This record gives sequence, C-alpha cells and structure tokens, in this order.
Amino acid sequence: MNNTMRFFPGRSVAPALLGFVLLFSGCGQKGGGPGIAELPVLTLKPSDARVESAYPAVLEGRVNVEIRPRIDGTLEKIHVGEGSFVKAGQPLFTIDDRSYRQAYMAAAAARDAAKIDVDRLLPLVEHKVVSGVQLDAARAKFRAADAAREAARIDLGYSVLRSPVSGYVGMIPFRIGSLVSRNQTERLTIISDNSRVHAYFSMSESDFLRFRNAYPGHTIREKLRAVPEVQLQLSDGSGFAEKGRLETLSGLFDAETGSIRLMASFPNPDGLLRSGNTGRVVVPSIYHDVILVPVAATVELQDKILVALLDKEGKLKRRPIKVEALSGSDYVVSSGVRAGDRIVTAGYERLPDGTPVKPAAPAPAVSKEKP
Repeated sequence: MNNTMRFFPGRSVAPALLGFVLLFSGCGQKGGGPGIAELPVLTLKPSDARVESAYPAVLEGRVNVEIRPRIDGTLEKIHVGEGSFVKAGQPLFTIDDRSYRQAYMAAAAARDAAKIDVDRLLPLVEHKVVSGVQLDAARAKFRAADAAREAARIDLGYSVLRSPVSGYVGMIPFRIGSLVSRNQTERLTIISDNSRVHAYFSMSESDFLRFRNAYPGHTIREKLRAVPEVQLQLSDGSGFAEKGRLETLSGLFDAETGSIRLMASFPNPDGLLRSGNTGRVVVPSIYHDVILVPVAATVELQDKILVALLDKEGKLKRRPIKVEALSGSDYVVSSGVRAGDRIVTAGYERLPDGTPVKPAAPAPAVSKEKP
C-alpha cells in the first residue's frame, strides 16, 4: 500500500492546518481565552491563628516516695502487693524486730536503774550526807540512759515500715526472708500519689521565646497563668479526658540540648495515669496578625514549600515560603508572601511560570428546596 502524501496543485492546506492548531490550543482552557488559565485565586490578609504544638512528655505522680529500710534485718512480712492502692499510715513491710525489742528492754532497764540512783541520792544531798557532785553525775547518767531508751524505741518502731502517703505501690524487688540494710542503695518500693499527675516536657529556645512573647504578664508566673488549658495526648494517640495547666518552668536552659523544662499538671480522678507513662503535651499558642496560606495551595519540592504567586500582570510565578507553624489546615507563614499578595490555590501544578491566570469566578450558591 502506497502511503505517499500527495499535494495537488492549486489547492491550499493552510486553512485546514490553521483550524487544527486553533482547536488544539483551545483544549484545557476554561473560558479564559487562548493561553489563559482560569483558576481559583486567594488574596492574602493578616489574621490571628491558634497553633497547637505537641511536646513529648514523661508523667510522674504528684508525690513519689521511696520506701527504704532504716534498720538492718530480714524481711518478716510484706503486707501489700505491687500495684495495690494503700492509704497513708498503712503497714507495708515488717522487719524482724527481736533484737531491737531486746535492745529496747535493756535500755529501758538501764534508764530505770539510773532513775533509782537519782532518787536514792536526792535525800542524801539534802541532808548533806553526800556531795552534790554525785547527784549531778547520777542525773547526767539518767539523761543518757533516757536518750538511749528513746533511740532504742525509735529503732524498734522502724521495724514496721508504713506508707507516708496514699497512693499506688510500685515494684517490690525483695521477698520475705531477704536481708535488708539501712545502707543499701536499692529501695524496697515506691509509693506514687497519682491523684494528680505531672507531665514534664522540654521546649526549644526558639519555641520558648515565641511562647514568652505570646502571652501577657511581666513575670514568667504571670505568663503561665495566662496560658489556656493544655491537653494530654496519650501514647496510643488518644486524648486524655481531663485538661491541665502549665505550673512550673525550669530556671535554666540545658546547655547540651538548648531546651528548657516545663511541667503541666493534670487531675487524675480515676487513676488512669501512672508514674512512668509517656505522652505528648499539647500547648496552644495564639499568633496575631500573621499570614495564613492553605496547605492545599502549596507544593513541596525537595526541602522547600512553594506557592503560586500572581504578579502585577496576572502571571503565575512560583515562590518559596518559610513556614512558622501549622494552624489547622493552614500554614503560618513568616516570609515569602505578604498581605495583599494573590496566590493560586489549585490547578497550577503542571503550568509553567509566566502562564497568565484569570481568577475563577466563585461557584454560585445552590439553594436547597424544602421538601
């Protein structure tokens, strides 16, 4: 089959070719004319934005008390189990007290003997039978014996270890019969009062400076009181029901990490949170008179975030922006665009810079008829 194209003298192909070109150039336009794209355009205006920043945190109970032995001996009884709730004053451990009971009885007997000696010398001194120096020595001996008895009584009392606070019992690494000592480094257990939990987290220096300038007050304490309630995000991503407040701030920055430590306190009425839990403290911040750019109106290219800006002639030009924070579905932008700039919000991804853009008319509202 012969595919050779034939030209006939006297016949022009220019009209047909021109029609084909016009038909092709008109494809993809939306009423903006040849070479003009009709796309949604947003004029940027300054506004306020609420930004929520999440910081990794470690949780601790309101009070964590280490229980340690104050005498030497063997564990005779363990009255509680790991994870159980105890009340203040409740017995936790009993150490074999037989030697301490004997020491107390001996000290009590020595005190009684010293008291008898004082009582015997008293009338003799009054009648000048013996010197008053002997009575003074007897009284000194009595005071020493009385102090020794009190020390023995205190040691005997240490044989029963009681909880100083109400809370939950931590891990107990010892068992009945274990030898314990007042000089040992390992604690018997820890009692955590979890009626409130404290979430400790760190904030970078730049975040702290922004935080310090965002809230009113002359002192850090006044600024902390001005911060809205914070939220706690648990390790599984769920939110804790109770809200908390920022309470304390470290006095120094960590020289190694360049961060400062803060503490947020949360009520824990159901005891859901325990010491050692982890989570994220969500701290709200208010940004005033900032430029917001919809995230959907941007594209990422390598390590840059770009927007499609319209110049004075209405031509598209991509420009990088610096993002300060995320506020819902918008970026808080610190540089790259300013109030009054117009950006294309969608449909420009495949258009080259310099393409004329006509702002699209807003879609007409659709009225819903009542049934």
